[in-house]
Amino acid sequence: MAVADLLSGPQMAARLGSTSFSNHTVVDMVPPEMLPYIDPHWYQFPPMNPLWHGILGLVIGILGFISWTGNGVVIYVFLCTKSLRTPSNLLVVNLAFSDFFMMVAMCPLMLVNCYYETWIFGPLMCQLYAYAGSLFGCASIWTMVTIALDRYNVIVKGLAGKPLTIKRALVWISIVWIHAAIWTTFPMVGWNRYVPEGNMTACGTDYLTKDWFHKSYILVYSIFCYWFPLIVIIYSYTFIVQAVAAHEKTMREQAKKMNVASLRSADAQNTSAECKLAKIALMTISLWFMAWTPYLIINFSGIFESMTISPLVTIWGSVFAKANAVYNPIVYGISHPKYRAALNEKLPFLVCGADSKPASDTQSTTSGGTTASVEEKA
Repeated sequence: MAVADLLSGPQMAARLGSTSFSNHTVVDMVPPEMLPYIDPHWYQFPPMNPLWHGILGLVIGILGFISWTGNGVVIYVFLCTKSLRTPSNLLVVNLAFSDFFMMVAMCPLMLVNCYYETWIFGPLMCQLYAYAGSLFGCASIWTMVTIALDRYNVIVKGLAGKPLTIKRALVWISIVWIHAAIWTTFPMVGWNRYVPEGNMTACGTDYLTKDWFHKSYILVYSIFCYWFPLIVIIYSYTFIVQAVAAHEKTMREQAKKMNVASLRSADAQNTSAECKLAKIALMTISLWFMAWTPYLIINFSGIFESMTISPLVTIWGSVFAKANAVYNPIVYGISHPKYRAALNEKLPFLVCGADSKPASDTQSTTSGGTTASVEEKA
């Protein structure tokens, strides 16, 4: 059967009205100009039940709304609150910026495609869509790497570490975006390519190609934008946890010698500043890797042909990846005392639970003699 026949009006009508998907594939409704970009792999799968497109559109719409609201509020509160304008928090704002624009670029297009049950915006928009997803995703993970390195510098190195300045933070942010732009531009200029995938409502890198030159892109990209960042983060937080544990042990021993319950002030009784901040950043980074790992597995399964990748599996792997854009504002809203206090002042209707009061600038002495303000290093 010719491709043109698959797109004819009578057969499309039959595809929509028939209860059987025999002789039809998930590619049937793809516009003719997109067919050169479709891998033969997808022709073996029947059309997805329209209900799945509806569910996918609903999920993407909800994720987009939460991301726009949450990250937009984070950017607004941090930039409009003087006490939060620290070098470390520039990294946080950059993370929120990346997450916000990821969903701005991806959510509306995918909603429309879910309605039409295929990609309708043409090859160029397909490439730009995939480019944006890769760019903002790579920028997010490397921003989290810089946050982890900043925590390592403050908590582990202490006074021996070089303080993060506004200028240095801006340099880090610039490097993050240049690095992400370089890697996501390669498929636009011939090393791999961006193509429709799964149920044909989204686009991504071509992990089904048989050419090892193009497969190599995914392997190398995964090293620089997944495995290497993961190693750096694990390394940083391993030593952060060790430093915090040593500090807590020292505090307990000193309290025991002085015959007191705790050496902490009333404002710092619950936990140390370092431990609290480490938990916040570690939770954020863990959620990111939980979101992107399924998509990495799908890509590797494609290039190594280790399992059959169905449209449904692919598209939900993509949804999990996009979901990382909603985690960060939730984590900071719950765990960041000064952010909650500022949010309560500027947008009190968004604060859940009891009103937050600004945390004091009480400094906590680490085992290495370092002092780190809770707010300055949040």
